[in-house]
Amino acid sequence: MFEIYQQTVRMPVTFEGVGLHSGKKSKMRINSSEENTGIIFKRIDLNKNNEIEGIYKNVTSAKLCTTLENKFGVKVSTVEHILAALYIVGIDNAIIEIDNEEAPIMDGSAKEFIEVLKKIGKKKLKEKRKYLKILNKVQLVEGKKEISIEPNESFKVNFQLDYKNKIIGNQKNSVNFFSDNLVQVYESRTFCLYEDIENIKKIGLAKGGSLENAIVVDNEKILNKGGLRNDKEFVNHKILDLAGDFMLSGFRVIGQINCYQGGHELTNIFLRKLLNLKSSSSIVEMNNPDILKKIRPLHPISIAASA
Repeated sequence: MFEIYQQTVRMPVTFEGVGLHSGKKSKMRINSSEENTGIIFKRIDLNKNNEIEGIYKNVTSAKLCTTLENKFGVKVSTVEHILAALYIVGIDNAIIEIDNEEAPIMDGSAKEFIEVLKKIGKKKLKEKRKYLKILNKVQLVEGKKEISIEPNESFKVNFQLDYKNKIIGNQKNSVNFFSDNLVQVYESRTFCLYEDIENIKKIGLAKGGSLENAIVVDNEKILNKGGLRNDKEFVNHKILDLAGDFMLSGFRVIGQINCYQGGHELTNIFLRKLLNLKSSSSIVEMNNPDILKKIRPLHPISIAASA
């Protein structure tokens, strides 16, 4: 997965569906772009000030999804699945036109995004890809939630859930994004407890939610026809979300993440802390992957949630 040069989509591709939280129909077109563009969302339903850079600093809400907002108050939400798809496929630069405030949820996973993006292919650009190489361990603890990153020669995620619900339970998984088969990660759908649906809708979210785009767990029963797609679908979806949110760092991160009971908000807080600690990482370009072995780790850093 170590690629020397930046990539963009070979040709435009369009996705249509409903927004999970807004309930509105949404059309999204992914276009190629030049080197060092990054990921830009463009609200084509608006005539001006309609571009939103896909970067961690533009996250203004992380409640049940990741929402980006520019300085003019223009927003786009539930971007984590398409960002994860771009990460997994290997796309660094794209202009994503969208005609609504929320990306389509599709089936609740990144499966269709990735299958189509793989089919249309990538275009290699002239500039080298920039990697963020983790040099020393950084940790964030927020109550019972915890996330850390430490040196590694790939992008590895260890994630653990801890739910009272017996079906979800203490599910955990370890995924190496550079070497593992990622099908079970990107096919895994978003999920919720049946008992939480009423409260979620009371705060104006999940207006487009259904058994077609989310797993619903009712006590010891899964309401979706056909059940789970894989035995670790709950934690695998959390890993998918984390990959999408880490795409907002602006780099391909090289390091090992350990996360307990995390989510969008914890990840964004962590990214802001991590990227402000200049001694914790180094930006590298590749001539060959062996360059990573020459960069030595320093000392661990711990950051408080309130810092």
